[in-house]
Amino acid sequence: MNIIPAIDLKEGKCVRLKEGKMDQETVFSEEPVSMAEFWFSQGAEILHIVDLDGAVHGKPLNEDIILSICKEFPSKRIQVGGGIRTFETAKGYLENGIDRVIMGTSAVEDPEMLKSFCRAYPNRVVLGIDALDGYVKTQGWLKGSDLTPIQLVKSFEDLPLASIIFTDISKDGMMAGPNIEATSDLARSTKIPVIASGGVSSLLHIKRLAEQEVISGAICGRALYEKVFTYAEAQKTAREYS
Repeated sequence: MNIIPAIDLKEGKCVRLKEGKMDQETVFSEEPVSMAEFWFSQGAEILHIVDLDGAVHGKPLNEDIILSICKEFPSKRIQVGGGIRTFETAKGYLENGIDRVIMGTSAVEDPEMLKSFCRAYPNRVVLGIDALDGYVKTQGWLKGSDLTPIQLVKSFEDLPLASIIFTDISKDGMMAGPNIEATSDLARSTKIPVIASGGVSSLLHIKRLAEQEVISGAICGRALYEKVFTYAEAQKTAREYS
């Protein structure tokens, strides 16, 4: 299991939210490029970047910063999400060096576009599934749906997706532990690799995720920024128990 550090961008700053609420932010750095450099220096194999403003407004609003990170570290793998809702937006990121694009809202609101993009760019798309109380939410976690995560995945099962990121919104930024049961249930329902996100806040949480043997990675944010554990400690634990 791989540990993936997160950089969430709001108004050009590295922040962490609580339960996805835009008015409950903690600023951890005003230098995103330096933050990316730090995580890569710690041994991160891939970086997870989310344009929070873009997710809410439906179009990239921190694209310049994201691409500057990409240009600064051309040999590193970066996956990006937030506001990627058109074929052209996703294509633009990939053509400018981003390794993978994360698309979630499109899976619900424009599934044919997403399917078309997956076929055009196999293994370059990550399906982002954000859920609250068992149902998928979109548009920066602001809009509900009547779909469960497993139902959504089934409609994309045969596409060449790189992976799925599953976030339990109620856990995100709360330092209370991930939803291991829901994440592992989703992972067992599909052949597509599933990455856990939201609530990872101790090495025990990483150990328990790894022990499921079906979860391919875990995205870590607040716990790393608050130095609950180091990246090296997290990755060592993940590999030891997976």
